[in-house]
Amino acid sequence: MINSRRDFLRRLGIGAGALPFVLNLPSLCFANQQARKQRLVIIFSPNGVVPKTFWPDEEGENFTLKESLKPLAAMKDKTLILHGVCDKVRGDGDNHMRGIGCLLTGAELFPGNIQGGSDTPAGWASGLSIDQELKNFLQGKPEMHTRFGSLEFGVMVPDHADTWTRMVYTGPNKPVAPIDNPYQMFQKLYGRMKDQENLLSVLDDLQDDLKKINAAVSAEDRQLLDEHTTLVREMEQELRQSDAADVGHAVPQLEAGVKAENDNMPQISKMQIELMVNSFAADFSRVATLQYTNSVGGAKMHWLGVDEGHHELSHHEDSKTESQEKLTRINKWYCEQLAYLAKRLSETPEPGGEGSLLDNTLIVWTNELGKGNSHTLDNIPFVLVGGGLDFKMGRSLKCGKVAHNRLWLSLAEAFGHDLKRFGNPDFCGDGPLTGLT
Repeated sequence: MINSRRDFLRRLGIGAGALPFVLNLPSLCFANQQARKQRLVIIFSPNGVVPKTFWPDEEGENFTLKESLKPLAAMKDKTLILHGVCDKVRGDGDNHMRGIGCLLTGAELFPGNIQGGSDTPAGWASGLSIDQELKNFLQGKPEMHTRFGSLEFGVMVPDHADTWTRMVYTGPNKPVAPIDNPYQMFQKLYGRMKDQENLLSVLDDLQDDLKKINAAVSAEDRQLLDEHTTLVREMEQELRQSDAADVGHAVPQLEAGVKAENDNMPQISKMQIELMVNSFAADFSRVATLQYTNSVGGAKMHWLGVDEGHHELSHHEDSKTESQEKLTRINKWYCEQLAYLAKRLSETPEPGGEGSLLDNTLIVWTNELGKGNSHTLDNIPFVLVGGGLDFKMGRSLKCGKVAHNRLWLSLAEAFGHDLKRFGNPDFCGDGPLTGLT
């Protein structure tokens, strides 16, 4: 009896190097359908929030979405809002630096020479990020292995590499740059299709060459050439047949010519979200991150009627009503991106399984600061959407200033990954957060 796709492919004599590319193809969906797919998406937006227009006043199931979170109205029963989760990691670097560098790692920044604010200079984070921890866990199991393991999307992330621009780490001192060019991400996901087109072109030329040679050689050689021609024709047929079946879904069509410019953020965001949804439908990955700009991100959201840079506005006093209203608009726009991703996942059936992609995906939207003008690392925004980790959704929780390391332990536990600590162990002693399930 063949128990898995891996066994099936081994019996065919396919080498181990090909396994990561074919283990999850829909054409082999007869195997391993008992194992539920679980996915995680972490979305980052910068510069804190306006607490009075963000956090619900109520706790429990009967809560009201404030202005910043109103785009989640249709997904309210699939939303879990966590107030009181804090980044307690300290050490080198200013709060913007620690805010993003320690956000997913739960670990201190190394000493370094990157100077920020009035605090000590710092370097990269000293640990791997939770998305990479879970990627490694899933990739270590044959039934959960995917082609890429994780995908790192970005929207208008600066080209320069420093502590403010990186949140994903594969290990200490090993930051990962997100791909913020949708066309580059498309090439990563679907570039093999272009390779197929090129190979088909070569085979077409080879067919023509064989015909020319055929007329100038002996009968014996023509027989050998006929065998070669048959082989080439079979290769063509296999390539053309695999063209549609290889990814198991319609390849997304990207709007052409969208440049990496500030005012194109809405288009780039939508393109990246569509690519992420398609990557999940094809089971290219079960872990993804989506980073909007960077810590201290200064996007100017003219499409919202906001001409000032985001970071500049975030430093204005609470008494500046107009600035507070603009910051609320900005965070509401980021929430709209979260809501759009959730909607697209909910509209996409789970391939080979039950329900939708959203039923098996948890989206975590977060930030490097709780509030921009105070630079606090308390009450970091954590808004969770989706059913992927079987948390009890449709609630607003007051967590009481717990370390965010414990939230990452909760995610690992929900994936079946028994972590006792993550990041700085001083903030893990009480284990995973209670009350999420």
